[in-house]
Amino acid sequence: MFVPFIQYLAFALLSIRGAECTGLQTTPSFNLRPFSIDLSNRVPTMLSKINETQLPDLPEYPGVGSSFGINLDTLKSFQQEWLTSFNWEKEQSSINQFNHFEATIENLTIHFIHEKSKCPNAIPLLLLHGWPSSFLEFVPLINQLVQRANISYGKSVSFNIIVPSLPGFAFSSPPPANWTVVDTARVFNTLMTDVLGYSTFAVHGTDFGVGPAYVLYDQYNKTTRAAHLVFLPFFPLTPTELQALNITLSPLEEFEEQRFIEWDTFGLGYFLEQSTKPNTLGLALYDNPIGQLAWIGEKYINGSDPRAGTGGSLLNSNEILLSVSLYYLSQCFVSSVYIYAQNPGGFSTNYTKARTDAPLLFSAFKYNIGFWPPALVAKVGNLVSYRNHYVGGHFPALENPSALIADLREIGTYWTD
Repeated sequence: MFVPFIQYLAFALLSIRGAECTGLQTTPSFNLRPFSIDLSNRVPTMLSKINETQLPDLPEYPGVGSSFGINLDTLKSFQQEWLTSFNWEKEQSSINQFNHFEATIENLTIHFIHEKSKCPNAIPLLLLHGWPSSFLEFVPLINQLVQRANISYGKSVSFNIIVPSLPGFAFSSPPPANWTVVDTARVFNTLMTDVLGYSTFAVHGTDFGVGPAYVLYDQYNKTTRAAHLVFLPFFPLTPTELQALNITLSPLEEFEEQRFIEWDTFGLGYFLEQSTKPNTLGLALYDNPIGQLAWIGEKYINGSDPRAGTGGSLLNSNEILLSVSLYYLSQCFVSSVYIYAQNPGGFSTNYTKARTDAPLLFSAFKYNIGFWPPALVAKVGNLVSYRNHYVGGHFPALENPSALIADLREIGTYWTD
C-alpha cells in the first residue's frame, strides 16, 4: 500500500505544480489534471492498415473527377504521403508543447488546451470546433492570440485561450445518447467558470461548435459577454427567401449565396447520413483509416477555398492527414458523427434573437459552405461587427488565419468587463 500512495502523492504534487505554472486553480471536485497526448503505440497498426488497403487501379467511371466524391488519384496520393512522409511523432510532439488538461464534468472527461497571456487583463476566449474538425483547427491561432496586439482606436488586447475537444471528439468522453449542444454549452460554462475560475468570457464557434457557442451567448448571458462566429446554428436562406426580406447582395455575397446553394444541392449527403444512420457509417469506418480519410478528406477539400495550401493558407495535405490520424488513433470517429443524430434541430429554420445585450461579431469567408448576410446575422444577436473575406472557406483558422486572428482581436473593441 505504501508504494502506490507515494506514486499518487507524486502525481498530485505534479498536477498542482502544472496548474500553478499556467495560473490554474486546482479544483478537486473536477479532478483537474495535466494531460499529454501519447498515441504512438497505435501508429504501427494504423500504418499497416493503410499499407494493406487495396484501391482500384483505375476509376470505375473515368471522367467524373471529384463531382461524385473524392477523386481516386487524390486518395492514392494521400495514401502514399501517409506512408512515406507523414510523421505522427513529430506532430504529436508539436501539439504537446501546449498546456493540455483534463477535467471531469458531469461524469465526462473533458480535454482542453489552456494557454494564458502574460497580460493581467487578457480576455478569456473559448474556441469551439465542429466536424470533421477537432481542437487541432485552432492550434495555429494560439501563440498569436495570447500576445498583446493593438486593435481599433489604439486599444490593445490579448487573450487567455481555451480550446476544448467537444464531447465525443479526440480525448473528451463520448456523451450519453441523448446529449445535445445545450448540454455541451452547460458543461463548457462549468469549465470556464467553476473549473478555470473565469467570471466572464468570450466564445468563438464554427460548424457544429456554433451550436454550443450560440447557446452560451443566448442562455449563459451573464458569463458569456461576447461572441464571434463564422457560422450560424440557423439554415441559410435561399435567394428567393432573401429577396422576400428585401435583402440585396453584393457580387461577393452573390457568389457566397451560390456557394451555399451548391452545397445544399450536391454536398448534403454526409449530413443526412450522419443525422439518421451514424452507427452504420461509424462502424463501417471505425477501423479503416483509408475509409476515414476518404470520408473526412473530401469534406476538407470540398469545403475549402480552392487555393488552400497556398499563400497564407495552412490547409495542405499534411494538415488533413493529421486530422484524420487524430480521429483514427483516438478512436473517436463513431462518437464524433453521432453529434448530428443527437441534434436533429441543431440548425434551425426559425431565426430567433439571443437573450443578451453582449456584442456579436461575425466573419464571412468566400468559400464557406453556408452564407448569412449582415441583415440575417443581426436577427439573432447584437451584431456590432461584420467582416467579409475574399480568401478562405469552411476552415478559416487554417485557410486564412491572419484574417481570423484580426477579427477575433476586435472582440477587445467591444469588451467591457
